[in-house]
Amino acid sequence: MKKEAAADRISVGTRIAYGCGDTACNIVYGMISSLLTLFYTDYAGISPITVGIVMLVSRVFDGSSDLIMGFVVDRTKSRWGKSRPWLLWMMVPYGIAAVLMYTVPHTTDFLKGIYIFVTYNLTTTVIYTAINVPYGSLSTMMTRDSYQQDMLSVFRMILSPVGRIISVTATMPLVKLFGDDQSAWIKTMCIWVVIAMLLLLYCFLKCEETVKIQKKEANEKIPVGQSIKGLVTNKYFWCVLGLWSIQVIHQTVVGTDLPYYCKYIFGNDSWMYSVLYFLETVIMILGAMACPALIKRWGKRNVTLAGSILAIVSHLAVFLNPYSFYWFFAVTLIRSFGVSQLSATIFGMMGDVVEYGYWKNGYRQESLIFGGASLGFKVGTGITSAIMTGLLTYSGYISSTTGSMTQPESAVHMIENIYKYGPLIIWGAAAVILLVYRLDKEFPQITAELEERESAEISEEENI
Repeated sequence: MKKEAAADRISVGTRIAYGCGDTACNIVYGMISSLLTLFYTDYAGISPITVGIVMLVSRVFDGSSDLIMGFVVDRTKSRWGKSRPWLLWMMVPYGIAAVLMYTVPHTTDFLKGIYIFVTYNLTTTVIYTAINVPYGSLSTMMTRDSYQQDMLSVFRMILSPVGRIISVTATMPLVKLFGDDQSAWIKTMCIWVVIAMLLLLYCFLKCEETVKIQKKEANEKIPVGQSIKGLVTNKYFWCVLGLWSIQVIHQTVVGTDLPYYCKYIFGNDSWMYSVLYFLETVIMILGAMACPALIKRWGKRNVTLAGSILAIVSHLAVFLNPYSFYWFFAVTLIRSFGVSQLSATIFGMMGDVVEYGYWKNGYRQESLIFGGASLGFKVGTGITSAIMTGLLTYSGYISSTTGSMTQPESAVHMIENIYKYGPLIIWGAAAVILLVYRLDKEFPQITAELEERESAEISEEENI
């Protein structure tokens, strides 16, 4: 295992290419997790409760699609490997489906609901899953060295927010420029999907699968039931599933609620949201860049726990002055550095969980582990979006497509409280999970035992 890791050092250029894959995903998915709800309610004229129901019901399908895709990828055989080819096969369908989400027809509310259900699930449940699950497991097929996987994770998180910067922070100015209507959203989305497809192609061309699986393991077909059992009995899988869910729930709460906060509390729907979102993503990039040095000194778990505590403490400052844009600017600056630590370490943690499962069960489950964790990622997005739109509906929120630009006081208070309390609950949960996560301490012994086991298997094959 050490010899293999030494031979598979990942160059900086390849790390950048790998990170570009998540840039591509977030150009599109950043829009879904932040501005899509605003588009549906204020430009397509769909009620918040309909949007919430569609996103919640969609999680039923989305949850199973990640696990199914995990099985599919683990059984894929091609000249490019088993994870890498899906980036090539799915990039064009992904772009087309993403644009279709914004072509909501001008028809009855019922037909609009059907349309957004179909296009939303086509994009997220089917095509995004077929890209993101193999993309995530690709890192474990490029190297088995834990530190190299950490570096891939760090570069992924350095470049991942760039996708959101490109799309989310520039979308509203472009929408205003193109006419501030539905067609303006479609034009803007067309620009983003072209960029996303080019980045996915670059990732495919530069990232090769180099991990060689022992013949004995490669020829062994693990029954579905045994694979599921191996997944659910992997205690650290549940930790990373929870942590990845927390990461995306934070993005969903802040990304979805902040446009409403800027529009109805700060009285600005043009540039304030873009500035705050841009600041958060830039600080997350800088925090991810600092993460390698921090990981070397304190380890992934301790760095991430410290970041979660920083996120909690800094967000409490929101309560001191919730009506000042400049105060929000300062809070975002500090909180984002704390949030960035989980973003930079989560995928390195998943790589360690793959090796832990291999040590514990005797077979590797790269795609199934990433697929199962992706389930939490998508379920977190859907349930959070459904809860938030449900709360807005309960508070009496009025869509601006009705001609009213004034919200009832109850709706404004709800928008304010979601932003105040949501991140505190989220990062409190992250701190609890990290307190029980001990894999960093166990990993050196696990690595040593895997090396011994694999050396014995190689000797046995040579004798045969």
